[in-house]
Amino acid sequence: MIFTELDESLVRPGMTAENKDDVVDQMLQMLAATGKVGDVAAAREALIANEQRTATGMQHGIAIPHAKTEAVDELLACVAVTTKPIDCSAVDGKPSRIFIMTLSPPDRVGPHIRFLSEIGRILKSRKVRDRVLKAATPAELLQALGGKPA
Repeated sequence: MIFTELDESLVRPGMTAENKDDVVDQMLQMLAATGKVGDVAAAREALIANEQRTATGMQHGIAIPHAKTEAVDELLACVAVTTKPIDCSAVDGKPSRIFIMTLSPPDRVGPHIRFLSEIGRILKSRKVRDRVLKAATPAELLQALGGKPA
């Protein structure tokens, strides 16, 4: 569903980041470049506030920085793979390299829940996670996620 809607501008293998804030800032800029983020500062504030409420690190090296914000009118998503692991206070205690960011409007719960469910379904496979980590180009990353073929 949502991964098939991503294009090469919304996926970034080999992202260089030193910490969670770097990841959030770089991924937010990817989303802002779509022209669909009305207020980037408000979106960042919502992402940081959500991170303070609950850690976005999941397990298996995956983190999902996300927020509901008036700064967007529709669900937006992007994916990045960092060159080095980043501590995101994951539930399994391991650092993250696979990041999926999503922003969605506060009044639309359905798309947000479907998106999170799809992420879980796709990335539960170790083979998929390995392909995602090995992707060297945006096209390869999209293909690893089951999106547009390389």
